[in-house]
Amino acid sequence: MTALDPTARIPASPAPPRRRKAAAYLALTKPRIIELLLVTTVPVMFLAQGGVPSLLLIVATLVGGALSAGAANTFNCVYDRDIDAEMHRTSNRPMVTGEVTPREGLVFGAVLTVASTVWFAVFVNWLSAALSLGAILMYAVGYTMVLKRRTAQNIVWGGAAGCMPVLIGWSAVADSLSWSAVMLFLVIFFWTPPHYWPLSMKFKDDYAAAHVPMLPVVEKFVVVARQIVAYSWAMVAASLLLVWVHPMGWLYLVTAVVTGALFLAEAHRLLRAAKAGEGPQVLRPMRLFHFSITYVGILFLGVALDPLFHLPVG
Repeated sequence: MTALDPTARIPASPAPPRRRKAAAYLALTKPRIIELLLVTTVPVMFLAQGGVPSLLLIVATLVGGALSAGAANTFNCVYDRDIDAEMHRTSNRPMVTGEVTPREGLVFGAVLTVASTVWFAVFVNWLSAALSLGAILMYAVGYTMVLKRRTAQNIVWGGAAGCMPVLIGWSAVADSLSWSAVMLFLVIFFWTPPHYWPLSMKFKDDYAAAHVPMLPVVEKFVVVARQIVAYSWAMVAASLLLVWVHPMGWLYLVTAVVTGALFLAEAHRLLRAAKAGEGPQVLRPMRLFHFSITYVGILFLGVALDPLFHLPVG
């Protein structure tokens, strides 16, 4: 086969430098995490409105939320670049590979912070802007810089930043907060450990190599599983208490009961396996991790649909 052979395979051209750079900046924002955060925002807007909010308001809130989450995640990547370099699953992040320098990352994060705050203030309201800025500070400073490397409960308190989209979604519509919004905040707050600790169990060795004291690194799996069960029960209780705090209908109640029961069953399965002394391969902690994403999606779908097809309880 010669160089003139028409059947010869032509090597794929590398992506243009500007496109590679843009892709690297996008990777710093962790788009998949942003998607999960925004899944909780829109349903809460439906609940606060008692129906369908303005489409322009939904779009404005989602854009602001994406910019805000992108800023927090970018600062996280900059500060944690030494940890990411030690962990197999994060070793390809742009800050580790050098595609983006720390200075560039800090500037990018600052630009996103200013852009998200101004965007919320101009197109949504000042309360949402303040909550957005607070979420960035909670995640970038409170979790990333203060808690992550110092305590095994890092994800519990640091995870509160991931609950802020719930409050932002409510405030975007109501320009205020309520106990209903607080209750949904608590659902996500209690959901975060059972969501993240199974992932930490799977990648325990990675965290240990990076000297990050995630709970599965410093405690036996059975201790982690017990805490997962405890937080799971608190999460389901909070989801059911919403029916008492807010006039939710049967659609939401049935959704919360069924998905909550399935979540608890999976959490207890993990605990039984941990008590039996089974290793990570048999424990299959990622089953709960993946189901936790399904759970929050279905539960908040129920939050969104309930005011549209309201069937009063009692």
